[in-house]
Amino acid sequence: MDRLSPLFAHSVPSARVFYSGNLCQVSTFEAESNVGHVHLMRKGAMAVIDQHGRASHLQEPSLLFFPRSAAHRLVPDHAQGVDLVCASVDLGDEARSALVSAMPEMLVIALDQIPALAPTLDLLFKEAFDEQCGRQAALDLLMEYLLILLLRHLLDSAAVTTGILAALADPRLSKAVTAMHARPDKAWTLELLAQEANMSRARFANHFRDVSGLTALDYLTAWRITVAKGLLKRGKPLKSIAPLVGYASTVALTRAFTHRTGTPPHTWLQTEKETPS
Repeated sequence: MDRLSPLFAHSVPSARVFYSGNLCQVSTFEAESNVGHVHLMRKGAMAVIDQHGRASHLQEPSLLFFPRSAAHRLVPDHAQGVDLVCASVDLGDEARSALVSAMPEMLVIALDQIPALAPTLDLLFKEAFDEQCGRQAALDLLMEYLLILLLRHLLDSAAVTTGILAALADPRLSKAVTAMHARPDKAWTLELLAQEANMSRARFANHFRDVSGLTALDYLTAWRITVAKGLLKRGKPLKSIAPLVGYASTVALTRAFTHRTGTPPHTWLQTEKETPS
């Protein structure tokens, strides 16, 4: 079962590598709207200071993942610096809403803990530290692929223990969540979702809430509104969006959208257009 493609059918991860080299001085990153970061430490040592002032000290090749906007500082060892590749990343509106909200602010993973990344890391580091034609495009594409590999690892290792990523890592709940992601237009009920998970209605409802922190139907509504937002931003009219996300009419969708976001769809869209990206 493919647990990620239904998410990325709406929007795919994007990445932009903006630094590669030996960092020898403190580097500060401000919180930016909808922008996360990946820092790949090839060699050296450094401290990572999060926005709360907490420090993590890295002594081995590591991957730092800030899945959502978060201020932080990188403080390299002054004697030898640290070889780094840094990228801004965006998992896309749908994946951001579904996966990122319950993820930790920062994930630190030693590179040797993710053997599946090794071939891609070899290519990425070679591109980063050589001067070849088309280097920027190659780096960005490799970083986007790395993001997908990282999400696979987080699912397969059950490294995230709360939120929808945790539900997707659960062998039973993942079937129901993936079905919601793939078919937001379907008239899902708690009974139908429980059938997808091959569980009783009561057991499914309790287990979903315990793992994800949400009720299944609350998450279904949140996902439908998230998909509707993406379609609105792509210029789709409300009357064509409603049936695609499981609502019988524009009135029903508008009511659910307003209840969820605090503003009607067209007001929300206008605000989005006026907000600098």
